[in-house]
Amino acid sequence: MSYKMVNVVEQRRNWVPGSRQDPYLAFNFVVEIDGVTVGGFTEVSGLSIETQVERKTFGGENYKEYAFLTQTKYSDITLKHGVTCDDYLWNWYQRVVNGIITRKNGSICLLDQAGNPSIWWDFLEACPIKWEGPTFSASSSAVAAESIVLTHNGIQMHR
Repeated sequence: MSYKMVNVVEQRRNWVPGSRQDPYLAFNFVVEIDGVTVGGFTEVSGLSIETQVERKTFGGENYKEYAFLTQTKYSDITLKHGVTCDDYLWNWYQRVVNGIITRKNGSICLLDQAGNPSIWWDFLEACPIKWEGPTFSASSSAVAAESIVLTHNGIQMHR
């Protein structure tokens, strides 16, 4: 029996009726930059890694296509939150606009139902590249929100 099959059999043997582990809820998260919680964000997007594939066929083997893995790309991370008097992210981006580039490490931490850290994604050497302010409308009661886009040099996941 293979290792995977033994592991599945062992999990079923230890299974307790009525117990299960629910997936984590996407609204329960915290964002830290350089170890500082920088605000309550309403949305985080862009946690994505993609390895490019180059496909080639060779003479005499036209029936077969070979796939070669090339570079890996990391998507930019977008952070959205309600406008407050905290200007940490604004000041960081303004330094970039003024030519003072400061790269910072950060984490996006997914919390369990009790509020304890469960999974976190560290983004490395991040730098803001775009800021977008709120949209104003006299006919809306929505929260004024701003977003900042960070480029970075990698993601690491920890459990």
